[in-house]
Amino acid sequence: MTHPSKPQVGYTAPVGSIDLPAFDDDGTAYEVWPCVDCHPWHAEVILEGQNVLVREWHAVDCPLFQQLIAND
Repeated sequence: MTHPSKPQVGYTAPVGSIDLPAFDDDGTAYEVWPCVDCHPWHAEVILEGQNVLVREWHAVDCPLFQQLIAND
């Protein structure tokens, strides 16, 4: 019987990023909350052309990260 591997979400886990809009369609800024599922989580604000984005970094195995990239 095989056991599912435990997600690697510690400080040394491989990380990936996703760029998310910083503002909704009405111009209201989204709130950014730290991810409680992975230790390497951090965010940065970037400017891409005229767009302000929030780049979130997560452990690749983080459940929230997997959900975000699936919906992208």
